[in-house]
Amino acid sequence: MPSEKVLQQKQQIVADLSEKLKTAAAGVFVDYCGLTVEEDTELRNKLREAGIEYAVVKNTLTKRAANEAGFSEFDEILNGPTALALSFDDVVAPARVLAEFAKTKDVFEIKAGFMEGRAMSLEEIDALSKIPSKDTLYAMLAGGLNSVIAGLARAIDAVREQKETA
Repeated sequence: MPSEKVLQQKQQIVADLSEKLKTAAAGVFVDYCGLTVEEDTELRNKLREAGIEYAVVKNTLTKRAANEAGFSEFDEILNGPTALALSFDDVVAPARVLAEFAKTKDVFEIKAGFMEGRAMSLEEIDALSKIPSKDTLYAMLAGGLNSVIAGLARAIDAVREQKETA
């Protein structure tokens, strides 16, 4: 039986992780076994740049936290080496960064994920990973709006030229 102090620490870890699971916009569980230190450092740097919180998690504590947060679907995937990537503002970022990394590393595997309080299948995570980043989407929107405005300006200029020649 663990000491009272250790038990309180574990209960606090479960409570904190449960709160993070409830408030995160999206999260992805991965099996990182077989990565070298350099590969793991590379992955952590990419995740940090994207504003994603990443940590290796203890399966027993994570199962309890996930169940408290309403994710009983994760019980079966929480075995073996498991890490969790959480994003609190961008729902696409964890899936995109981890899927890109998994394409280059055979030993790296996505186990499961969730978005806005709902568990996702691996197919849904894959589809989500193909959506461009928020900044790219903003740039695409700005480009689209710019082309519409430029077209309007050309049309107005054509009307002006037509009236001047008439």
